[in-house]
Amino acid sequence: MNKRMLLTILALVMVLAACSTNSGGSNNGNKPATTPPATSSGDSGTAKPTEKIYVPLISKGFQHQFWQAVKMGAERAATEYGVEITFEGPETESQVDKQLEMLQVALDKKPSAIGLAALDSQASIPLLQRAQDAGIPIIAFDSGVDSDIPISLVTTDNVAAAGSAADKMAELIGGEGEVAIIVHDQTSRTGIDRRDGFVQRIEEAHPNIKIVDIQYGGGDHLKSTDLAKAIIQAYPNLKGFFGANEGSAIGILNAVTELKAEGDITIIGYDSGQAQLDAIRSGLMAGAISQNPVGIGYETVKAAVAAARGESVPEHIDSGYVWYDQSNMDEEDIKAVLYE
Repeated sequence: MNKRMLLTILALVMVLAACSTNSGGSNNGNKPATTPPATSSGDSGTAKPTEKIYVPLISKGFQHQFWQAVKMGAERAATEYGVEITFEGPETESQVDKQLEMLQVALDKKPSAIGLAALDSQASIPLLQRAQDAGIPIIAFDSGVDSDIPISLVTTDNVAAAGSAADKMAELIGGEGEVAIIVHDQTSRTGIDRRDGFVQRIEEAHPNIKIVDIQYGGGDHLKSTDLAKAIIQAYPNLKGFFGANEGSAIGILNAVTELKAEGDITIIGYDSGQAQLDAIRSGLMAGAISQNPVGIGYETVKAAVAAARGESVPEHIDSGYVWYDQSNMDEEDIKAVLYE
């Protein structure tokens, strides 16, 4: 073999070696090759798809139209953000133990976040501590708890809203006389704040009005009816009645109708629902405070999704409130927050 042929063979060997090295994926020697795309769980690769966010929402109840409107807003946000939610609550707003069982079941499912409208501002704290220890963010909605465990509270300023109801009551009864209150409970934050907001405004701004009785009907319209009838019979000079939620207000309406006291007692409610809307249109009820239940549901899911993704969430999200009566209930901005 002559020298020229030997050099030709050596050159050919070097070319073949270089081609073999490049086919192995050296990415031209600049940086490592990119990671292959993630495979589905059924493929042979080790990468897993991103888990879908799941947020259970546990409300105070399910029987009032208010909670159906909250659910509607929550479902709207779930669709928009592409997440899974569930929405449930006990049969009545007095079933604290039932709500705690629902919270326990939700925790066992290891969700991405939890939304809770607590029936009792303290009873749920041990379970919420478990959630915090497990790294599950809690979004309180409608009613908070006596703890800083929830990272956000989506609610109406119930003290201010009930204060507005007190001012309306004073205006409508001429600034003096006896009034009474039916509240849904004295354990939830909403019950406490609506009661105190009404009472404090009367005491501070309307000294000639006397609150003669406060009773608690558990948000049940039948129980609230019996309580309201007893108050009306005990105080024949009663001029005004405030119902602090949908069930309370309907109970007062029933009592006034059954005792044929229409026109003698000024009724102010809270929330809306078909019965209250009909009563306001007919003149049996003077007016009511409405929250924005659809907005509460929407903002709760929105905050839960942000928290599950590790994003910052405001500590308080004010969902707002309005006063509505015959004069404005058909206006577009008012109709938007009323539910039937």
